Amino acid sequence: MRLRDDVSVADTDYGQVLLDERTGRYWQLNPTAVIVVRVLLDGGDENAAVSQLTSTCEVDSERARQDVSALVTGLRTAGLVTA
Repeated sequence: MRLRDDVSVADTDYGQVLLDERTGRYWQLNPTAVIVVRVLLDGGDENAAVSQLTSTCEVDSERARQDVSALVTGLRTAGLVTA
């Protein structure tokens, strides 16, 4: 997965912000979402993101899997990422 070329990323005090330069819309990512997005952008799959979450955060694998799936669906629905 990768961000579209016209999506900018800025670090904030509480995670990251994604800016869709086509529409001017912003998406705020909390620190947990940042972990997931970094794994995916580095070439990992959803299973790798779940594994990273369960090893770095106090979350069980089922909840992590649900959260990763919801985030990926949201990014795709918003058109922020490509395969």
